[in-house]
Amino acid sequence: MTGTTDNTWIRVAHRNPGSGTRLVCLPHAGGAASYFFPMSAALAPDVEVLSVQYPGRHDRRHERPVDDLHLLADRIAEALGPWTDRPFALFGHSYGALLGYEVARRLRAAGHRPLALFVSGRRAPSTHRDERLHLKPDASLIAELKSLDGTVGALLDNEEIIAMVMPALRADYRAVETYVQRPGPELDIPVTAFIGDDDPKVTSQEAARWREHTTSDFSLEIFPGGHFYLAERRQELTSSLRRRLDEVVAHSTT
Repeated sequence: MTGTTDNTWIRVAHRNPGSGTRLVCLPHAGGAASYFFPMSAALAPDVEVLSVQYPGRHDRRHERPVDDLHLLADRIAEALGPWTDRPFALFGHSYGALLGYEVARRLRAAGHRPLALFVSGRRAPSTHRDERLHLKPDASLIAELKSLDGTVGALLDNEEIIAMVMPALRADYRAVETYVQRPGPELDIPVTAFIGDDDPKVTSQEAARWREHTTSDFSLEIFPGGHFYLAERRQELTSSLRRRLDEVVAHSTT
């Protein structure tokens, strides 16, 4: 990923010291901070995008991946502390959406209030599916990833690449599939859920239940596409994010 490496956890591809807002982006299972480079470019210079780099991938590939979502949320929230000096919101896709929710809860407990939480391609924490892919052979995980994201199919036919990504991918799946929401206050910030209308990992009913996790406003936006609709609908998603960020910024100053 081109751009500035600011510390172990946070990547800033397009530095915008004059931007009034930051958007913290959390990748999907097996994903890396570089996934959000196009979004960072599209939102610059008005919004400075911070991308979270999980252990076990890219320049952190020699670190052990974290397979406990609560522990990972603790570490990310701590790492984000210095970045809360400007208004900021959180955006997470799939596994990153659930992680973003838990990071937002921790930041609120520490006295930092995000402008909003944007959750993408993920059902609400109050819903449940009995998924156990993290217990299955590597071939099952690879087949799952190929079915969700056709663009990675050729890459995942390479044994060296499989060996490189499998530890992080398996840890992420274990973290999300064993996640149990802990007692505590729900959020008091606006939550927007984005999904694709043909996503096998989340229905509109499951996404709508995110409204149970905030005492503030909730909205659901559905795009054409599957689990990785955001790659095909990047322009529409970016426009919606920009508009919604403008709205929450305006509301926060009134």
